[in-house]
Order: sequence, then structure tokens, then C-alpha cells
Amino acid sequence: MDAEKNRTEDGESRSWWERLGQALAGEPKNRRDLLHILREARENGLLDADALSMIEGALKVSELQVRQVMVPRAQMVAIPQQARLEEILRIIVDSGHSRFPVIGEDKDEIEGILLAKDLLKYYISNSGEFDLSQYIRPAVFIPESKRVNVLLKEFRTKRNHMAIVMDEYGGVAGLVTIEDLLEEIVGDIDDEYDEEEAPFIQETKQGVFRINALTTIEDFNEAFDSGFSDEEVDTIGGLIISELGRLPEEGETVKVGEYEFHVAKSDGRRLQTLEMALPAV
Repeated sequence: MDAEKNRTEDGESRSWWERLGQALAGEPKNRRDLLHILREARENGLLDADALSMIEGALKVSELQVRQVMVPRAQMVAIPQQARLEEILRIIVDSGHSRFPVIGEDKDEIEGILLAKDLLKYYISNSGEFDLSQYIRPAVFIPESKRVNVLLKEFRTKRNHMAIVMDEYGGVAGLVTIEDLLEEIVGDIDDEYDEEEAPFIQETKQGVFRINALTTIEDFNEAFDSGFSDEEVDTIGGLIISELGRLPEEGETVKVGEYEFHVAKSDGRRLQTLEMALPAV
């Protein structure tokens, strides 16, 4: 019975590949032709939607550079080198990440990478006073111009999961993980315990909005038909800090142009959540 089932499955597999091969027999001259043929194969039932999406994603990554998929510096969750154990644990719990860049006093000074699981060694060994430097692993540094498909191969062969992305001036541009790269092929990968993320811009009541401070200025301008420049800063939180000349305190209200932003949540190092009412017409 099993042998018969295997023969049937093998036959279906060969038939599927034979049909796909026939569909590609037109010898596409370029990537556009190939995608057109693949989409026709989807319409004809030779490919399902998920398979087509992954093939398109795999083709796309060969054209992408790391700067297009990385987590920007403003959105990096990092651990200060001088942080106490309690602060480190709070960052780990609040973020839900498993790997963290460790930064020195200069934010362009990356000391290495901390794996959350390595902290278990401290609790198991019960080795006295905590010393973060004993648990830092070497960081991998890459240029932001690196091709995504090349980096993905390097991640696989060298068994790395995170790299620090450097700009052309030697500064930290962001970070990228193997999950970021795989998501370009298969779509978003959510942990079974991940909470659904709230929209970056959310209307809480008529004319009043809750805004994630990491909202890009481009998205803010599009949502509210404003004209803020993003030449100097990328996010609305960065714009507020630049305009004020310092990090505003939680509960403080800052006016930028015709908009008033109330700082609803801040951790003392960065803005997190803002509230804004539309200006009166």
C-alpha cells in the first residue's frame, strides 16, 4: 500500500514538474518574461499562490541591497555597555528579541552582540557580580550596499543570525537579521506568542491620533498632508527632538509647525508614543 502511495506521489511530482517545464518552454528572455510565465502557470493551476509568492520573493532578493531590508538605526533595540543586569532584563522582556547589539558611549561604537540565552549561564553558574563583557559575542559588520542574496548565503554558511550595517562613512546605519532576509522571500514571520502590532498611526477618537514615534516623516506627511522635510531626520520622533533641541519628557507637549505633539510614552532615552489632535481649520 505504501509503495503504491509513493509511486502515486512520485508520479504527481513528475507530472507537476513536467507541466511546469512545458510552461517554461517558451524560453523567457529576461526576468519580466519569466515572471509573466510563472503568473500564467498560477492562473492555469500549475502553481499555488504561496509557491508563486516565494518564487517571486527569491527572484527579488537578488536585486535588493541590505539598506533596503535592514532595521534602521533609529529602530534598533540596543543594550548600553554600562547597563545593569536589571536594565538588560527589562530591555529583553520589553522587546521580545533574542539578540541585541551592545553599544558603547559612542552609539557608533558596537562592542558586540548579546544573546539573551547567554544570560542563563550567569544564573546557572551563580558566579557573583554580573559582568556584561563576559557574555558579549563578536559582531559581524557589513556595508549597506551588500546584496541580500549574498548575505543570506553568508549567514547560512557561517551560521550567523545578525549583522551590523555600516554606512559609507563608517557609522552605524542599522542592523539586519536572517529573519529579515527570509521574510523578503516567504513574507512576515510571526512568533506564535507575538502580539499583533498596532498601526503606527491610529485614530483614537475623532480628530485625535496615537502615533508611534518611529513613524517615518514620509508616512506622516502622506497621512496628514503635511510638508515636513526628511532630509535631516527620518522619523517624526527625530523631528520633534531636532526641533526642540533635546529629548522631551513624558507628558510634555511640543509644537512643530502647526501640529502639537503630546509625549504619551518615553523611556528616558527615546520617544515611543505620541498623541496629536488635528489642527483647527
